[in-house]
Amino acid sequence: MKQPVLTGADQVATYLPYLRGKRIGMVVNQTSIIGSKPSVDSLHSLGVNIVKVFGPEHGFRGNASNGARVDDEVDAKTSIPIISLYGRNKKPSAEHLADVDLLIFDIQDVGARFYTYINTLNYIMEACAENRKELLILDRPNPNGFIVDGPILEDHLHSGIGMHKIPITHGMTIAEFAQMINGEGWGIPKNSCKLKIIKVANYTHDTPYVLPVAPSPNLNTQQSILLYPSVCLFEGTIISQGRGTYIPFTVLGAPALKGQYSFSFRPVSIKGMKEAPLHQDTDCYGLDLRKYDPNILRKTRQLNLQWLIELYKAYPDKDRFFDMSQSKEIGNFDKLAGTENLKKQIIAGVSEQAIRQSWEPGLAEYRQMRKKYLLYP
Repeated sequence: MKQPVLTGADQVATYLPYLRGKRIGMVVNQTSIIGSKPSVDSLHSLGVNIVKVFGPEHGFRGNASNGARVDDEVDAKTSIPIISLYGRNKKPSAEHLADVDLLIFDIQDVGARFYTYINTLNYIMEACAENRKELLILDRPNPNGFIVDGPILEDHLHSGIGMHKIPITHGMTIAEFAQMINGEGWGIPKNSCKLKIIKVANYTHDTPYVLPVAPSPNLNTQQSILLYPSVCLFEGTIISQGRGTYIPFTVLGAPALKGQYSFSFRPVSIKGMKEAPLHQDTDCYGLDLRKYDPNILRKTRQLNLQWLIELYKAYPDKDRFFDMSQSKEIGNFDKLAGTENLKKQIIAGVSEQAIRQSWEPGLAEYRQMRKKYLLYP
């Protein structure tokens, strides 16, 4: 019989003795659970001396909108001080870590370059290397771990949504990614962060894994999590990805596509999800991807480029498709893609096959490098 997947956090008996007698800092959010209980609450109740919690984008309990500044506070439930890593600080200071013996990182990632938790990981590793603190990673599965695809980030497009020279989907768990940061010396001297890892049990990169907790407010279904690496590119276009609805990242559309598509949705202001969405209070026409079979992605092991090619072709005013000046809700497509080529290729009508070929030299090199850091088949 197939053994169930056990996250690093769930294997309490393996690491609890290691925490005894130490002052612990935890880098966690709402996805950091043991069983169905927040790991901070669980370990606190087991007598672990948690002196500080560090919260990333969306906050420690996961209720802040994307991009919203999060302030320091004291956790109402445990009275533990919470330091925000998505406000004044991007990484813990020497002062923050002065009374910490061991830092624990336990956050669910979704395996895409523009999802900011891998950046948080990098900053945490920098702080640990600088202050000679050990980092314990309680590893979790990557729901998109079966795909390694997309253009490799070009240096000049380095940003908050692209810090690393990796493809759009990196195909690694957070602990594997930490080993890569350490081994490649990204932001830190090579192998300068002392790492201890509790691996996921009974897991391979091909193991389907349904996330028990939404990793952020707009990734609220398994379908949205699996489509996110393909659909997030639309954040750099006039096309809404459903922010401002309760079905984000599973629909695509714009008002100008009326008459070409019968399916429609209407973005509205939703507190904690999107307060001022693109095309607010206007019907958007386009694609309903809620019934799309994500096993197609598993089979092809590729991002879906067809939706981008199709909606660009269908859009009546092509000059406006990638034009950021129309709304502050339209991001920088080149930074999302990690290259200026993709936008040029879409505009020029380059075939999907030719686009993919242009990614290949970089992808082949990345795959080779990735092999060194894998913990799972």
